[in-house]
Amino acid sequence: MHDLAARLRGLPPSAGPVRLIAVDGHAGSGKSTFAGRLAAALGGAPVLHLDDIASHEQLFDWTDRLLTQVIGPLSRGESAHYTPYDWHARAFGPPRPLPPEPVVVIEGVGAGRRALRPYLARLLWMELPREESWTRGRLRDGAEQREFWAGWVDAEHAHFAADPSRPHADLLVRQTPEGYAVLPGPAGMLGPDQEVTHGDGPSAVC
Repeated sequence: MHDLAARLRGLPPSAGPVRLIAVDGHAGSGKSTFAGRLAAALGGAPVLHLDDIASHEQLFDWTDRLLTQVIGPLSRGESAHYTPYDWHARAFGPPRPLPPEPVVVIEGVGAGRRALRPYLARLLWMELPREESWTRGRLRDGAEQREFWAGWVDAEHAHFAADPSRPHADLLVRQTPEGYAVLPGPAGMLGPDQEVTHGDGPSAVC
């Protein structure tokens, strides 16, 4: 993980002074956990969760909001201020700051969408089949979210059918018993058979 972090820190800025790293994948694929570990390896890089940008009414129609509240200010070297959505209260909360750190991680379904790719330094895709991801997500969220998941699956399927992220991924991330294997994606920037792990095992150069 630290080798991956070092490589990402060495990339040219992609949005003003910021290197935006997107972590995309199906709901339940492990994006949040991986993004958190990556951010820690980056020395505490900020993580923007797209669950804070989306809402019940706009599961995927949040591009303008993200560009206005986050991408625009960061691209100008300014701190962004976004209003996180409360999924229980069904309302947006008070503004939350997001500083223009050298690396900022954006994680969530649709993080690699067409409108955002020009601002990304790298796009990472969590390589877990959608049915397995959705099963994990349903188990995580429990019975109280059963109705939400029924609508989510259709919405996610429609989104990726119209605006797929995986074909544009620079790297594919697979969870392994030792940590994560990070492999070249369809837009592959790295050589074959290179991977990185975290935990107690050794790390290979990404």
